[in-house]
Amino acid sequence: MQTVWKGAISFGLLNVPVKMGVATQHEDISFKNLHKKCHTPLQYKKFCPKCNEEVGKDDIIKGFEYEPGQFVLITEEDLDKIRIKTSRAIAIVDFVELKEVDPIYYDKTYYLWPEKGGEKPYMILRSAMEETGRVAVAKVAIRQKEHLCLVRTVGDALVLETMFYPDEIRAAGELGVDKLDETVSVRPEEMDMAVKLVENLTAKFEPEKYHDEYREELLKLIRAKVEGREVVEAEEPQPAGQVIDLMERLKASVEATQKKEEKPRRRRKSS
Repeated sequence: MQTVWKGAISFGLLNVPVKMGVATQHEDISFKNLHKKCHTPLQYKKFCPKCNEEVGKDDIIKGFEYEPGQFVLITEEDLDKIRIKTSRAIAIVDFVELKEVDPIYYDKTYYLWPEKGGEKPYMILRSAMEETGRVAVAKVAIRQKEHLCLVRTVGDALVLETMFYPDEIRAAGELGVDKLDETVSVRPEEMDMAVKLVENLTAKFEPEKYHDEYREELLKLIRAKVEGREVVEAEEPQPAGQVIDLMERLKASVEATQKKEEKPRRRRKSS
């Protein structure tokens, strides 16, 4: 696994030297934009509209727009002057219960594994977290940004989840959903049916049974085009009968998902 960061987990007076690598990856299919006339991949260049010229990498600098059209210049030397204690450390701030952390705060996931010589403190920290059932809230600097993060155990490994800060989470109140209790009434029988539907669809989480069906169909299309075969259009799903009443929809859904109960076997009469 490629290392994207090296440092140490700061755990009281204990330092755990670790490496960090990306734990997840997108399997999206990407396309190149081509010139319709000759099918040549297009290039995107940096262009200055004022000077009417293309700008090279060496002529590009950073700037922060503090007012419309007004910029303050920020150089690499300026950024190097900023020193924060988390630049080479995952500084643990608190230990909390995982259930207290809303998943809306999660951003990216990384694996942490010990550097040579750091195996024992790594094991101590991992075992202590498993024993107490706690996860660590910490801070770490990655690519010139200090991240709030969560360190937890996954199997035999420690995993770091970068997190959004509270001021980066948009409030759901702006959607108006907090007013639904006042404006919408739900009948008890509707709630009962909804609960039964949830119970009928309840299953053990098995991630391997879920697939990206769109990507699978897209790959089939690409293979067919490469091989010069005709692309067959997928059939439209048959629309279900129009049901206006919400209660009828709930009943139909419950019946469709009802798990069949096994009939008890008849006992043989002893002779």
